[in-house]
Amino acid sequence: MGTSKRLAPYYDMQAQHQAILTAAKQGPLQSLSDRELGVRETPVTIYPPAAQRRVRAWVRFGLEPVCVDAKVVRSTPLAAGIEFKAGDRVFRCWVWGNAVSSQDD
Repeated sequence: MGTSKRLAPYYDMQAQHQAILTAAKQGPLQSLSDRELGVRETPVTIYPPAAQRRVRAWVRFGLEPVCVDAKVVRSTPLAAGIEFKAGDRVFRCWVWGNAVSSQDD
């Protein structure tokens, strides 16, 4: 395997982090509200680190959409609580389940 193929994932990650940090300047990270989640009526599953799965998810900073590599740290039947990083910042938000796909897809 050539050096450029081994470095491609690193450069992809760096580009994604830059896209996230640029989008973060456009406005706050959007998250579903407690009302949208129905937290009073719907159970929330919290996953221990070993059970957190890697996903790709669409998030919004202000009006700016960005697709991110994230991990699911909690969920309801309709939504996912995700966590993702860019640089030294950690972002957390709730998104609808259909905004999330397995990284294998």
